[in-house]
Amino acid sequence: MINHQVISPESILVVGGSNNIHKPGGKIVKNLKDGWFRGQLLVMNPGEDEVQGLRCFRELSEVPAVDLAILAIPARQCLPTVEYLARQKEIKAFIIISAGFSEEGPEGAALEKALVTVVNETGGCLIGPNCIGVLNQYYSGVFTSPVPEPDPSGCEFISGSGATAVFIMESALTKGLRFSSVYTVGNSAQIGVEELLEYMDETFDPSSSPKVKILYLETIRNPDKLLKHASSLIRKGCKIAAIKAGGSEAGSRAASSHTGAMASSDLAVEALFRKAGIVRCFGREELTTVASVLMHPDFSGKNVAIITHAGGPAVMLTDALSYGGMQIPEIKGPDADALLAKLNPGASVRNPIDLLATGTAQQLGEVIEFCDKKFDQIDAMTVIFGSTGLAPVFDAYEVLHHKMQTCRKPIFPVLPSVYSARKEVEYFLSKGHINFPDEVQLGKALVQVHNTSRPAEEIIYLEGVNIQESRRIIENAPEGMASFEVTAGLLKAAGIPLVSTILISNPSDLVAEAKKLGYPLVMKVTGPVHKTDVGGVSLNIRTEKHLQAEFERLMLIEGAAGVMLQPMIKGTELFIGAKYEPAFGHVILFGLGGIFVEVLHDVSSGLAPLTFNEAYSMIRSVKSYKIIRGARGKPGIDEDILAGIIVRLSSLLRFAVEIKEIDLNPLIGLKDKIQVVDARILIKK
Repeated sequence: MINHQVISPESILVVGGSNNIHKPGGKIVKNLKDGWFRGQLLVMNPGEDEVQGLRCFRELSEVPAVDLAILAIPARQCLPTVEYLARQKEIKAFIIISAGFSEEGPEGAALEKALVTVVNETGGCLIGPNCIGVLNQYYSGVFTSPVPEPDPSGCEFISGSGATAVFIMESALTKGLRFSSVYTVGNSAQIGVEELLEYMDETFDPSSSPKVKILYLETIRNPDKLLKHASSLIRKGCKIAAIKAGGSEAGSRAASSHTGAMASSDLAVEALFRKAGIVRCFGREELTTVASVLMHPDFSGKNVAIITHAGGPAVMLTDALSYGGMQIPEIKGPDADALLAKLNPGASVRNPIDLLATGTAQQLGEVIEFCDKKFDQIDAMTVIFGSTGLAPVFDAYEVLHHKMQTCRKPIFPVLPSVYSARKEVEYFLSKGHINFPDEVQLGKALVQVHNTSRPAEEIIYLEGVNIQESRRIIENAPEGMASFEVTAGLLKAAGIPLVSTILISNPSDLVAEAKKLGYPLVMKVTGPVHKTDVGGVSLNIRTEKHLQAEFERLMLIEGAAGVMLQPMIKGTELFIGAKYEPAFGHVILFGLGGIFVEVLHDVSSGLAPLTFNEAYSMIRSVKSYKIIRGARGKPGIDEDILAGIIVRLSSLLRFAVEIKEIDLNPLIGLKDKIQVVDARILIKK
């Protein structure tokens, strides 16, 4: 798989290299020559004797053995070329730039598969095909621009798309975000994002390896490998942000439950990233802004000081931070008064701290010093400082540079005047800093980073879960929608309380059984899957006459097999569901119950098995959390009980892949009790 020849080659052969630098082969040669590669560079092209001042071989047989071969030739020529170089010249590393493989159909896929077979049989490594190449501290093996010189302290970037990688680099470089390496994997025929992450994990050196990784994924071929190595890297001190594109394709499909209708591969990705501790992003600017935040020192609190000389941007940043749960605490007291005395008349230190347009570099330094040393409630600072047109801002940016090197609290600079103060901004970036030109993007990025949890523990919680009994029930149950007896048995095995329920098919039993439960009652039809849709639920039954009338009505519904009697209980309706996603496992969903889960789609997701921390995070991340916590005089729900149900269900499912969908909807939540009122389980073996 990944070897030193592809990472740090001492000799490189460009097959298809040319004098035309407007073609991939020619541009790769130019980038390698103009870059920092110090090894032997060779070119093979049957139509040239010399390429860009380098000797060119016309025949493969003439080529000496090298560490790495980069191919920029038509797809149909790649297989015989790789076969010869791998078997006859014993070359162990290949980067194939060429397109025309699995992305173009079955014929190309067969060609790609044959390439992988050759490389695997000869113990080699293959990056691509259909990629832009590799750029790291040893060589610049790409055919595109820009070609940023790698910075060992920059971030590592792995992309499933070459063109997108170029656009992401463009976005990053304008902010001052630097790269230590860029790997594009194209079709990921042998090496994908997961394998490169695995390599970075296994070779990680805390004293020298880059601490920030960013990923652009179009597919996740091996979720377990991604989870394992991303989590491992983050536990070792790394930070990872990622885009997973193409998640909406499977968002709508026919299903037999609410969960089946809502759960998608995208929710599985959301759950995977949450479990791994990856900051999820959805666009290039968002990714590079989050990565820029990750390049700064960590801060544990959520109290931010906004230092500005322009009111509007400070207000917009305040909103972005506040909406995401960050705090901009008011600053007052003797120290605040002392700082205010150092500023111009009309300035404010309440937070945002407004220097006014006439604020000087010296005053900026004073404010930063007070925030760092005097204001203990402040955890981090943002500094909005652009050109007002009154004077150059070199001195202000020099102060900012010095403070960022010496302050113990992190400082995030917003320098919006990238046109009118272009030279000053370039000067600031040349010092190795990053600029956040848009304050709202910065605010959202700070929120995302702050709200991303640490990787989940690798444990399965089994207290109160009878796995042996659940396996016995599943193995004896038929395929399809589970009967009430099977459903009740599985819930009991998972320690999930079900409200007292009696099934009735004979009307002669109706009155006697109702008396056992006590009025008021709920009656539901059995048989139809979606009871509410067919009018199959009757609430608040208080008399025998009402009971008998509703029984007769429900039994007229098409498909009715009987009725279910339950005591009428009131409380907050909740929803917990799960769906099995191939390769990912069970995706657990949580939200408000009843019809709200379908109407509002306010759900959070997690990947089984869940820890209690993950369950609490799911509960608290839904928009309706205030209702769960208790609102407008209504008591809240015991979150410990709720988290326990979510965790035990996830543990049960970890040992029951035959359960493809499960709906607990609704559960009725009270202050000290939560009970399942209705449940559906789909079993497929």
